[in-house]
Amino acid sequence: TTRRGHGEVGMKIAEIGKLQNVKLQTIAPEKTVLDASRKLVQHNIGALPVCDAEGSLVGIITERDILRVTAKDGGDGVGHKVAAIMSRKVHTCVADDDIETAMQVMTDQRVRHLPVLRDGRLVNIISIGDLVKATLDESQEEIRHLREYVAG
Repeated sequence: TTRRGHGEVGMKIAEIGKLQNVKLQTIAPEKTVLDASRKLVQHNIGALPVCDAEGSLVGIITERDILRVTAKDGGDGVGHKVAAIMSRKVHTCVADDDIETAMQVMTDQRVRHLPVLRDGRLVNIISIGDLVKATLDESQEEIRHLREYVAG
């Protein structure tokens, strides 16, 4: 873990409140791009982990993947299988990673979503927006404590 001032350890992925309150959405590789699009819209999310019948993570499909296939193949693109357009190289994090580490991975790899693993199994997915919000919330809390301390 990375350490910040005064011996504090950075906030962990598992501590992000949203992750504890939202049911994980996934999709099977044999589903269609249209199925994935509908699920993204229904749940107001930007990416779906792709899991096989055993529940193992085999890929990820994002809004950008769908845009690319529809730009290339028009309306026919939505009939393709998820497996045909998903990214198979999936960058992940673990629930015990700190937020700064996850942000660094997203920045370095130019991705906006990271599936979260625990003991090698998919347990959730985080977006860059989730990390930014958690960081802002944590900063505001620190500012509030400092103000209270200074005020005596």
